[in-house]
Amino acid sequence: MQANKNQDELVKTFKAILKEERFGSQSEIVNALQSEGFNNINQSKVSRMLSKFGAVRTRNAKQEMVYCLPAELGVPTAGSPLKNLVLDVDHNQSMIVVRTSPGAAQLIARLLDSIGKPEGILGTIAGDDTIFICPSNIQEVDKTLETVKSLFNYAD
Repeated sequence: MQANKNQDELVKTFKAILKEERFGSQSEIVNALQSEGFNNINQSKVSRMLSKFGAVRTRNAKQEMVYCLPAELGVPTAGSPLKNLVLDVDHNQSMIVVRTSPGAAQLIARLLDSIGKPEGILGTIAGDDTIFICPSNIQEVDKTLETVKSLFNYAD
């Protein structure tokens, strides 16, 4: 294959590789892309691509931790399987905390940020499996909490 593949081909191949759900490290992804003819690829490029496309590490069917892409590359919706990744929702009268399956917090936070202020969410901060939600108005934190719970069909 050509050594100088264009960006579109790289992205297409990158997505196809991640759909295989068998690569557990960035170096494995680098090696796979190099074997496809992308000789100029390196770990830092792979890291940027993983971030750009919202890739997360999750368990595959063999229970191995692997990189994969979200089911959709647009803003996720609450009707998608993402709601199954929410494990707990609670608050302390000033902030709401959502606990998710490992690797899912950023996807869930993206959804929450997309609904934003109209639903009482000023913003979110997401780690690997925890999201902090800052309500638009702390006097209405209970209302925002109920909105978040209803989005994910979460019941105490």
